[in-house]
Amino acid sequence: KLDFGQEMFFKFYQAFILNDRWVQYIQGVGTTLLVTAIALALGVVLGSVVALVRVAHDQQRPGRRNPVLGFFNAVCQVYTTIIRGTPMMVQLLIMSMVIFSNSRNFTMVGALALGINSGAYVSEIIRGGLMAVDPGQMEAGRSLGLNYMTTMVVIVIPQAIRAVLPALGNEFIVLLKDTSLITVIGGKELLYAAQGIMNRTYEPMFPLFGVALMFSVVFFAVIVTVGAVAWGYLWWKTRALRKHMREQASMGQGQRQGEGRSGAQGLIIEGEVI
Repeated sequence: KLDFGQEMFFKFYQAFILNDRWVQYIQGVGTTLLVTAIALALGVVLGSVVALVRVAHDQQRPGRRNPVLGFFNAVCQVYTTIIRGTPMMVQLLIMSMVIFSNSRNFTMVGALALGINSGAYVSEIIRGGLMAVDPGQMEAGRSLGLNYMTTMVVIVIPQAIRAVLPALGNEFIVLLKDTSLITVIGGKELLYAAQGIMNRTYEPMFPLFGVALMFSVVFFAVIVTVGAVAWGYLWWKTRALRKHMREQASMGQGQRQGEGRSGAQGLIIEGEVI
């Protein structure tokens, strides 16, 4: 009979080392990151479109409502209401058993469902960031002769990114953890690999603890990456602002010197005329 230490080592050996089972975990991590990236890209694109449509509709001038924009705004409102009002698990089952019932690529079906779900939340994140920008910024851009889209891209959106980026990082973390749900429909990600090993060893402790540890490591890496991106963006914007201020100061100084030289020349000419 094995003592406690030997039994723990045997279970660890069964869960990770025997038959190179650690490779299944690595493959599961790769699939998890791939599904997360696809879902996040789809969610950002879909959420950005929905947010821009809703913001454009809300910023229309009274008495000048566009009926086409109003229709798409209503569609976007229905989309965000339904997606945010139904459980993620129900959406996954509908996508796999109803809409894509003939598909056997359960991993991509899960990524699509996660992306559509994320798009509803990302749209509200981006919409909140855009609405948080001072309305005077839009008015200033339009008063300079810029059209609506140019004003949004050049003036409003860069200011909204600073407020949106941390929330998008949190959405990425939520998506990373929600990938474990696609195991229910047969998606082959990290938890799926652990379940396969549990079915062979009849020992759940080490596979599940291993999954939790791997998710924690990936989570920490995401936190560090998002923080580095946010600080890099702030550093870039601060550097660009300082450069712009130096250019403006040098231009103002050159203009004042030019005015001084013109004034001195005027005095000399007057002296000669007199």
